[in-house]
Amino acid sequence: MEKIKIITERLKTTQSRQKSYSNIFHRDLEFKEDDWVAYMLELPPDMSLVHPVFHVSMLKKVVGDPSLIVPVETIEVNEELTYEEIPVSILDRQVRKLRNKEIASVKLLWQNQQVEEATWEAEEEMKKKYPNLFE
Repeated sequence: MEKIKIITERLKTTQSRQKSYSNIFHRDLEFKEDDWVAYMLELPPDMSLVHPVFHVSMLKKVVGDPSLIVPVETIEVNEELTYEEIPVSILDRQVRKLRNKEIASVKLLWQNQQVEEATWEAEEEMKKKYPNLFE
């Protein structure tokens, strides 16, 4: 009987602790009638492999910049619903020095991307894949 009392006390303590943690991050959500329904998208025929139904709970609030929108018509999507990014130009170079090694990197601007979305890639790999950038 003594052990049962100890267990129940510890359970209450744990539940209280969990409740206090959840209250810190809790947000009150307000919904209107018919808010929690599934929506079906009308997709173009070339995207027939994508499942057209999604649930509202999957949506996230986005505050976007309209200037960053890329027209979908300019991107060629293949059968696996992927597309190949093509580097347009090299924006910057850097050499990172490790203990006994130096790694050369290049900052690439990709097609259909903004300058802010440029990525650092290993120079050696990019020379193999895209030799025309280094001419």
